[in-house]
Amino acid sequence: MSGQQGQVGQAGQRDQRHELGEFLRSRRERLRPDEVGLPTTGRRRTPGLRREELALLAGISATWYTYLEQGRQIRASEQVLTALARALRLERHEHDHLLQFAGHLRADDVEERESLTADVAAVPMLLGPNPAYIIGGNYDVLSHNPAADQLFSGLVTEEERPANFVRWTFLEPAARHVVVDWEREARGLLARLRVLAARHPRDPRYSRLVDELQDGSPEARDWWSQYDVQARHSGRKRLRRPGRGPVEYAYTAFHLAEQPEQTLVVYLESTDPASSADAGRHRTV
Repeated sequence: MSGQQGQVGQAGQRDQRHELGEFLRSRRERLRPDEVGLPTTGRRRTPGLRREELALLAGISATWYTYLEQGRQIRASEQVLTALARALRLERHEHDHLLQFAGHLRADDVEERESLTADVAAVPMLLGPNPAYIIGGNYDVLSHNPAADQLFSGLVTEEERPANFVRWTFLEPAARHVVVDWEREARGLLARLRVLAARHPRDPRYSRLVDELQDGSPEARDWWSQYDVQARHSGRKRLRRPGRGPVEYAYTAFHLAEQPEQTLVVYLESTDPASSADAGRHRTV
C-alpha cells in the first residue's frame, strides 16, 4: 500500500510541475516584446515573448527556465519565482497562484464537506427579499434564501449533493438565459475556481468538479486550458429576473470570519443610473 501511495504522490507532483509549466507558458505568450522594453525583430513563429527573452528579463538561465516550463524535476526558489512574476507582470493573485504551484504556499488538508452553524446558515433568510446565498471554497451553495432560488432558476436540482454555482453556470441550460453576459461571467468564474483549486490540490471536491465541467461543457474544457486566474471580489452583473427581463444588480461578497473561503453574497438591484454603462468592466464572485 505504501508503494502505491508513493506512486500516487509522485504522479501528483508531476502533474503539478506540468501545471506550473503550462501556467508560465500561458503568461509568457500573452506579453509582447514592446510591452517589456524589448525590440521586435524579425518574424516570430510563436506568440509573446521567447523563453530566452523572459529568462533575460528575470535574470535567470534560459536553459534552467526551459526546464521549469517543460515540467522537469527541478525546484524553483521563491526568489526566482518572484523574479519571474515581476518579469511576466503578474498581478498579486497570479503571483500567489504561481507560488502555490511551486509548493511555496501551504496546501490545506482535505475537507470533504464544508458545514455551517445553524446561526450562520440562517443569515440569507434574514436578507430577503434580496437574493442571498453562502458559498463554500469550491462554490458549493451551503445556504440560500427563496429569492436566490427564484432568481437562479435550476440552482437546486438534487437532494443528495449541494447545489454548486459553477456547475449551475456551465451545466444548467437555464443559466445561459438568466446570466445576460454569460460568456464573460462564466470565464471569470472558471478563472476564480482555478485559483481555489490550486490551493487545495489534495481535496477531491475540486478535481471532481473540474472533471465534471470539462466532461459536460466544451467552453469549460477550452477555457480551462488557457490558465486564466482571478481573485474573488464584489461587482455588478446583469440577470434576467422572472417576469421583468434584464435587471442590473450590484452584489457584495462578505467572507465569514472563522471560514475565510466561505462567502456570503448579497444581490441588490442597482439604483445608479450610470451603472449600466459600467457593467461590462465588473466581474463576479
